[in-house]
Amino acid sequence: MTKDLYARHRSVLPDWLALYYEDPLEITHGEGRHVWDSAGNKYLDFFGGILTTMTAHALPEVTKAVSEQAGRIIHSSTLYLNRPMVELAERIAHVSGIPDARVFFTTSGTEANDTALLLATAHRRSNTILAMRNSYHGRSFGSVGITGNRGWSPTSLSPLQTLYVHGGVRTRGPYAHLDDRDFIDACVADLLDLLGHTRPPAALIAEPVQGVGGFTSPPDGLYAAFREVLHERGILWIADEVQTGWGRTGDHFWGWQAHGRSGPPDIVTFAKGIGNGMSVGGVIARAEIMNCLDANSISTFGGTQVTMAAGLANLNHLLEHDLQGNARRVGGLLIERLRAVAAQVPHVREVRGRGLMIAVELTRPGTDEAAPEAASAVLEEARAGGLLVGKGGGHSTSVLRIAPPMSLTVAEAEEGAAILERALRSI
Repeated sequence: MTKDLYARHRSVLPDWLALYYEDPLEITHGEGRHVWDSAGNKYLDFFGGILTTMTAHALPEVTKAVSEQAGRIIHSSTLYLNRPMVELAERIAHVSGIPDARVFFTTSGTEANDTALLLATAHRRSNTILAMRNSYHGRSFGSVGITGNRGWSPTSLSPLQTLYVHGGVRTRGPYAHLDDRDFIDACVADLLDLLGHTRPPAALIAEPVQGVGGFTSPPDGLYAAFREVLHERGILWIADEVQTGWGRTGDHFWGWQAHGRSGPPDIVTFAKGIGNGMSVGGVIARAEIMNCLDANSISTFGGTQVTMAAGLANLNHLLEHDLQGNARRVGGLLIERLRAVAAQVPHVREVRGRGLMIAVELTRPGTDEAAPEAASAVLEEARAGGLLVGKGGGHSTSVLRIAPPMSLTVAEAEEGAAILERALRSI
């Protein structure tokens, strides 16, 4: 059955539409932190549909909210008043940390980042954007143009002039040998030098933790230091929280808060987990920025009643059950467990992350050379053992990405770590 579906997939879908595994997997249903395939095999899910299943598979509160709302009305567009959209926007504005916040809903993180770019360039009357090396911001024409990861940027054509800044990767690059304070100082000096050679940019867009890039991040405080430089020049700061938002990092509700001494970003984008699998993305900005457009706009499918109902139920569950705290506690245990394993596996260069956003970077033993074939082998072995993880990385897909639903239990973390340990030792 799966082979037949794979053949049909290949005959009607693009060649560039990536699939995991030599024998691709069809997931048919899930519950909690587990999913099942079409052959009836059960897996512990440590990737959550690329961080979209934030709380749990088939979370009763979300499925009930979606079902009840679908029984009333699913969609009417933003041309009509929409109570669930207003209610979720009020909740998000409140937790955003942005004063006088306005919220615009989209269907994805890509669309959210495109909207943020539209707002920033219109507000600043500039089409120059600062972005981080090794970054990923989506698959649209605009967001591809600011993506600093060659593996996910299929064209150099862009409506924007993009300049790439150092700092998103702590343990690679020309400043890797410096301590944290000197690393930040060197990145700020690089930013200042760059700004001296270009017309004033509209904004800097940055992921607090780079997702597709392999869960890399700078030392805490880098973006606060950048913010001071940007603010002096009127340049906006866009925090791409598509993967880091809603408490996944454990220490903070938003990833930017690790860099927050100079206040919140001007614009925050979000998506992925807020809908727990439903297509919800959005942009938060203070009113003067959000309202700067001088033409009409709508979102046909952003903010539908059924996706907003899912978002409200999911956010309520997340807050009421302190899943941020659970991500900190269980994620901390999982990171330490994996670091103990890594110390005995020559292929592992680094285990990094915070909360339930964890990466295992693989290289050829004794070198810093990426080992994508090893990552693929571990992915296959983990699946055979009943565990699903993701892949990523800057120069190649040699990083295992671990981001289970934030309700992960200690027992499930131990189970997953044991499976991953066997898979790592197999290479």
